[in-house]
Amino acid sequence: MRFLTLLALSAAALPATAQTARPAPATQTTQPVATPANPAPAATTWPTKEGDVTLTAFRFKTGDTMDVRMHYTTLGTPHRGPDGRIDNAVMVLHGTGGTGKQFLQPQFADELYGPGQPFDIRTTYVILPDNVGHGASSKPSDGKRMAFPKYDYDDMVAAQKAMLEKIGVTRLKVILGTSMGCMHAFVWGESYPGFAERLAPFACLPVPIAGLNRMWRKMTIDAIQADPAWNGGNYTAQPAQGLRTAASLSIIAGANPLALQKLYPTRAAAEAFLAQAFARNSAGRDANDYIYQLDASRNYDPSPALEKITMPVLWINSSDDFINPSGYGITAPAAKRMPRATFRLIEATPETKGHGTHTWAKFWKADLTRLLGER
Repeated sequence: MRFLTLLALSAAALPATAQTARPAPATQTTQPVATPANPAPAATTWPTKEGDVTLTAFRFKTGDTMDVRMHYTTLGTPHRGPDGRIDNAVMVLHGTGGTGKQFLQPQFADELYGPGQPFDIRTTYVILPDNVGHGASSKPSDGKRMAFPKYDYDDMVAAQKAMLEKIGVTRLKVILGTSMGCMHAFVWGESYPGFAERLAPFACLPVPIAGLNRMWRKMTIDAIQADPAWNGGNYTAQPAQGLRTAASLSIIAGANPLALQKLYPTRAAAEAFLAQAFARNSAGRDANDYIYQLDASRNYDPSPALEKITMPVLWINSSDDFINPSGYGITAPAAKRMPRATFRLIEATPETKGHGTHTWAKFWKADLTRLLGER
């Protein structure tokens, strides 16, 4: 709570013109985090199919084994090339707390899946997994609670690969990942080179989760666990106070200050928005699931082996991203270590979406089209 109070006081100390007139500097950034637990229903109905695969006796890095359910949503139809392999698949990976279905939202789907668009589903087989710990895939809230294996990003990527192989996909045209999915894309590039022809990581850095990014996550976890109702994970009702603090941090982390100042220029408007944001952010959130989701990044660090990522890479961050603020001096040297990487920083405007810019395709669709044309 003190963290949010300090942030609020810092903003309040500036006159309104100072809060809106200074764009973030055009430089670098850091990583992912909370997308809403339950995105609003999509306005357009897309022809989707859903499925589940079971990864029998899946082994986590901790040594724990269990049968893991992986749920996925698809659009389009798989096509097999002369060698019999599916040759038109792409995979899109969601962020922390999200699900594959978030990519049916109009700001993403309506820009990418239609005729002539980058992921035209007449010719492209789009795969949208729910990652381990999320959505309809295996997660702590299924019953194991805090006894669920302590998965990390390597486990999540290994489960994605095993799921793809179960449904007959051994090659991807591109992996597009947002936030947590951005980091998964870097893990894919190093762990399974050649599986994906291209990578499109949006809204992250290929460095350990440290500094403010780890502090944000740790404060959220601590807030949930400090709520007496959490009861070591054995709650009978969700620990509401802990989740409210988690929602507070998520709202701050995901916001574009320029847009909020323009859209909610009075105290009454800002507070009305905040009440709605609390409700949206908390809806359907399970405390144990959220702890696991946030902590899964604890040992992420692709930085020692970036040279292994030799396929074309489109790496995009946005300068209004609280979680990935520009100016760290990380992106330029990291991009140079990947032989075919292009880095772009989206400048902040009242129309960008803070950390969530990653799922508004209008800001980067042209870049994606160029990436898909690379050989």
